[in-house]
Amino acid sequence: MAGVRVLVAECMQEISSFNPVQSDYASFHIEHGAALQGQVGLNTGLGGALPVLREAGFELVPTISARAGSAGLLSSAGWQRLSGEIVAAIEAGAKSGIDAVFFSMHGAMGADGELDPEGHLLERTRAIVGPAVPIVITLDLHGILTDRMLRQVNGFAIYHTYPHVDFADTGARAARMLVRLVKDKVKPVIARVVIPALVRGDELITKSGCYGDLIGEAQRLEREGTALSAGIMIGNPFTDVPELCSQVVVATDGDEAAARREAIRLAEGFWPQRHRMQGKLVPLDRAIAQARTIRGPVIFTDAADATSSGATGDSNLILKGLRDAGYPKRVLAQIVDPAAAAAAHKAGVGATITVGLGGGLDRGRFSPMTVTARVQLLSDGQGRLETMKAGLDAGPTAVLVFDNFTVVVFSKTLSLFDRAMYYANGLNPTDFDLIVVKSPHTEYHMYEQWAEKNFNVDVAGSTSANLKSLGHTICARPMYPLDEGVTFTPRAVVYSR
Repeated sequence: MAGVRVLVAECMQEISSFNPVQSDYASFHIEHGAALQGQVGLNTGLGGALPVLREAGFELVPTISARAGSAGLLSSAGWQRLSGEIVAAIEAGAKSGIDAVFFSMHGAMGADGELDPEGHLLERTRAIVGPAVPIVITLDLHGILTDRMLRQVNGFAIYHTYPHVDFADTGARAARMLVRLVKDKVKPVIARVVIPALVRGDELITKSGCYGDLIGEAQRLEREGTALSAGIMIGNPFTDVPELCSQVVVATDGDEAAARREAIRLAEGFWPQRHRMQGKLVPLDRAIAQARTIRGPVIFTDAADATSSGATGDSNLILKGLRDAGYPKRVLAQIVDPAAAAAAHKAGVGATITVGLGGGLDRGRFSPMTVTARVQLLSDGQGRLETMKAGLDAGPTAVLVFDNFTVVVFSKTLSLFDRAMYYANGLNPTDFDLIVVKSPHTEYHMYEQWAEKNFNVDVAGSTSANLKSLGHTICARPMYPLDEGVTFTPRAVVYSR
């Protein structure tokens, strides 16, 4: 459609409020203008959206992309600089006239002094482009879609898979919705039902869990045309902000009754399943005792230190437990420890060093464990995610070997929800008997397919599935499972522009 100009922007980060180490401006990888086109062909929201918008004949006005790995609360200074840069880029892009906005977001950001960063950015964007310009956003299903955000947007698309594989598909769905807003003049009505529940656990795996069955209903509404867009968001239980919750959102083309009806129906289906959608944790000593007797490889899932959910990555609790228990088989693990990595790089490959491993970041939960290790390999810490194909930067990285342990040591916290950084450092998890994975879940073929058992180990951490242990102080209460006797009567709030 000739003459239609679409402003494109992106801001994505997920935080854990319980991570004591704040992130900052330097945590973000920032690109401007035409550099955003580099995401085409990648499994990212913009990678899926940009071709759809271009095929529709729209003129793209790429402004800024700011992406950061999951981390702690964004510092006040970092937020001020980042938000100022994003708003300035959007203002510059809109100067010559904009007909629509596509904004790729996560939804689980949080900053010191601004607990709804996405809401702030959308308010500023709306003020810049005016009340009539349609704005469509993409969000992670672990995001928190706030009232403030909903008052600014015309449409949305939300991930439908966990573990996430539909980044590009979600971007394409949102882009197609934006095309309909512009070409067909559809008038979205959005119904939102807030559910006072926080959830974790295996039942959230969309291919096999009860959550996936409910997501299937949201997908059906989209496919059959009842809804322009539908999603069931479970938030990030570690992002302690005022509107943290689970929620259903359904957008229809002007049919308020259908939007209300379907949002309430999905919420009513979700609520009884909340008990199933909780983490099932195994005590560390029991997991170790069982692992001794299992012939095939086993996974120790350290979801409490999940860097992709906002943890520091420096927990050594599982390593300590295995060593103290005298576990005899081959162990492969990853840990964030810039001091240990630096010591290894200074000593060189083949050297033997004594270091305090782990416990240097989240010091309230972890303390260093002294190890004498051989430096097996050194690298620059560069890698590429298996599914998204996006780059990873762990900083100077070392592979340390001591006793029956092989540990990849990173200088920077980074997402560890696949095998990328094991592979990048010359290690294949299938060569080991016990593999530590710092992520609550991974895609089935990565570990579950060939491992004999996966233990979701109950240890401390800023992303523990033992939600009561974290200490929420900001989110609305009462909230299941933080409180007893929580009740729920579904109520739909409707938004339209």
